[in-house]
Amino acid sequence: MGAPSSPRLVTIWCPDWSVVAARSAGSAGPAQAVLHANRVVARSLSAAREGVRLGQRRRDAQRCCPDLVLIDHDPARDAREFEPVIRAVAESAPRLDVIEPGWITLAARGPSRYFGGDQAVADRLVDLVAGLTGAPVGVGVADGRIASAVAARRAVAGERAGTAVVPPGGSPGYLAPLPIGWLGEVGDADPELLDVWRRLGLHTIGHLAALPSTDVLARFGRAGARAHALAGGVDERPPVVLDPPLERRVERVFDEPVLQVPPVVFVAKQLADRLVAELAAEGRVCTRLLVVAETEHGERSERSWYRDGGLSAAAMVERVRWQLDGWVGASAGPGPGPTAGISAGITLIRLVPDEVRADHGVQIGLWGGRTRADHDAARAITRLVGLAGDEAVTVPAWNGGRLPADRYRWVPASSVDLDHPVPRLTPGAGSWPGAVPSPSPAVVPAVATAVEVLDASGRSVRVGGRGDLSAEPRTLVLGDRHRSITAWAGPWPLDQTWWDPRRRRRMARLQMVVDDGSAHLVAVEQQRWWVLATYA
Repeated sequence: MGAPSSPRLVTIWCPDWSVVAARSAGSAGPAQAVLHANRVVARSLSAAREGVRLGQRRRDAQRCCPDLVLIDHDPARDAREFEPVIRAVAESAPRLDVIEPGWITLAARGPSRYFGGDQAVADRLVDLVAGLTGAPVGVGVADGRIASAVAARRAVAGERAGTAVVPPGGSPGYLAPLPIGWLGEVGDADPELLDVWRRLGLHTIGHLAALPSTDVLARFGRAGARAHALAGGVDERPPVVLDPPLERRVERVFDEPVLQVPPVVFVAKQLADRLVAELAAEGRVCTRLLVVAETEHGERSERSWYRDGGLSAAAMVERVRWQLDGWVGASAGPGPGPTAGISAGITLIRLVPDEVRADHGVQIGLWGGRTRADHDAARAITRLVGLAGDEAVTVPAWNGGRLPADRYRWVPASSVDLDHPVPRLTPGAGSWPGAVPSPSPAVVPAVATAVEVLDASGRSVRVGGRGDLSAEPRTLVLGDRHRSITAWAGPWPLDQTWWDPRRRRRMARLQMVVDDGSAHLVAVEQQRWWVLATYA
């Protein structure tokens, strides 16, 4: 039987919502894929039939489907296009949780009593959302958040919308035969922990649920204990339908109505920083945030946003922006619900921590992996993006190449998942044959510096077509400075893009250490020497 802490929940799931939102916003093409951090995060059904998979790199996706239309990831667009769906569903259940654009959770008790049962509610919501979006949708009803989310995803069959209703008390049995990976997809379980369990032979959710909870806690800590509870169908944080205490609210009343969204978002950032700081002082983190906005004419937008792992200040601001963009700028869609848009300026913005829990912190890996400095840097970059804008802050992204300047490129920070960056493929792993061996240089100038490499008699060292040196290099001339070469390695010939005469490059690269202790990566191209990079 389901635990008392696992109420009946309804989950609405719109698969690959980013593609649906892009199509609604005017993107055309039968085969489409949305990219984030150079990987596929959503794709259309026709693209899926061609072999395009979630998590696939851009190049691999285009190889599977040459006619693939690539769309940039835009969370604001996704939220804006999802607003009519939220408003329509809110007519049946005013208090609902928006997990992310395309994913809604609400308590089943009230709607089921009003419409005549769980199946009636599921059928009504499927017809409503499918009619609004014109895309597949799944609705799942079960005890607990995990079971209902899994049921909603499994209810979608190709192009057909569907429903899945798990009988009361049947969530543990429903989850038991399913792969343990579902806990990571819908429950935010640690992927590394799930991989450990697979290697230990725990391949299904039922295998994990059958273990004693005390043993799981002792061996795998809080993360393991929480995943074990989810595997048993227990929802430790059910939906909240009561109003939160007044003392936790933070709000700002504007003296003059504000007609633009950016100033309101800027104020919301100040409120979010204050709210997160107050909760952190108590050792707590917000998992459900209620965002309320009102206009001078009494129009009101109220939305509950949920994130199982907790909402940071940046995540709160992002959801405020999503909600305001959808409320202020979206046009009304078909179906029930109030008319989109507002008729006056915004006079109030309020953030309410609808649900908080103890902040247990994050266990950083002891050996390798991401460090606390990595997380602090990601937070700092996120704050800069909020202050300066998406395009003003750039970060290096792994691009690959045989030359140091080709390995990385600068991209907007908003296009990179800073919390879960894509692991780069190192040249030492054989991904780029012909690349210079490790270590990588520390300084790579935008423009290579012209130098001279001389032999013992003062003549310029030349490199033949087979990569052989005319003499041993003895002196490196940088401007007016002559440095004795104390050690060198190479050369490593390179013949790049040989099939294109206009882009072909032939060179040889050497690593050199000079008498002042500095080390350089130098290259000779058309018998001219250049410093490509400098080592630390």
